[in-house]
Amino acid sequence: MHKLRQLLLLVCPETVLRWHRDLLQRRRAATCVPKRRGRPPTVRSICALALGLARENSSWGYRRIHGELVALGIKVAASTVWEILKEHGIPPALERDGMTWAGFVRSQAEALLACDLFEVRTLSGARLYVFAAIEHSTRRIRILGATAHPTADWIVQLGRNLLMGLEDAGSKAKFLIRDRDSKFTAAFDALLADAGLKVVTTGIQTPRMNSVMERWIQTCRHELLDRTLIWNQRHLLHALREFETFYNWHRPHRSLRQATPLGPLPQWINAPAEVRYLEVCRRDRLGGTLHKYQHAA
Repeated sequence: MHKLRQLLLLVCPETVLRWHRDLLQRRRAATCVPKRRGRPPTVRSICALALGLARENSSWGYRRIHGELVALGIKVAASTVWEILKEHGIPPALERDGMTWAGFVRSQAEALLACDLFEVRTLSGARLYVFAAIEHSTRRIRILGATAHPTADWIVQLGRNLLMGLEDAGSKAKFLIRDRDSKFTAAFDALLADAGLKVVTTGIQTPRMNSVMERWIQTCRHELLDRTLIWNQRHLLHALREFETFYNWHRPHRSLRQATPLGPLPQWINAPAEVRYLEVCRRDRLGGTLHKYQHAA
């Protein structure tokens, strides 16, 4: 007992009280969540909306975007909009306000058509030429013909067929984009001019100026021609007609939000939780080169 008293005399009462206060503070800090300092973070949906307004309107600065958000009833500071744009690497309006070729094409899609000739090799090595046209707004493709000898008269006749098809469909096209191929003669341009279509020629060795048409040709080669042995002109036309129907009615397009040029809009199906699979059947076209999927009846 005497030794215990000597041990207690090694520290003073204030030290014991300080130890007790420190122990309580550590316990309190372990149970309490520290408060966040500064302004609360901006809601993600508001950030996404501000970024979307900036991307869709290249001439809008952060003040204009802030005004649009206020008009929508969203309470946010103008400095917050500026910080959002800066954080995501969006430059000021003066640096991004400019019409690019891609932006011009998107804004004028309903008035634009594009056409081109591309080459196909048969199994025997013979060379065939295919003439096709595409609508920029709907992505509808029109395969007008194929021949081994694309003469000027043949091109003009296919131009007449194209104009009749556009008239039947009620097209609002005003411009036709084509390259500088010598097969497109002055007679072809005059035919389109009489129908109210202005011909726009691309630059020399500038395929991006006709990018929609060039992209479709790449798709046709990748999904059809590179996987099929073409015997002759008749076989080529049959395969292209099948691909044209498949492309216009069944193949989804990202530019159309996964819709098809001529088919119905996709409908979402909410399957019950107890259903573990969907009954989907496959229909083959061109001997299995193309696959069409649909719900079983």
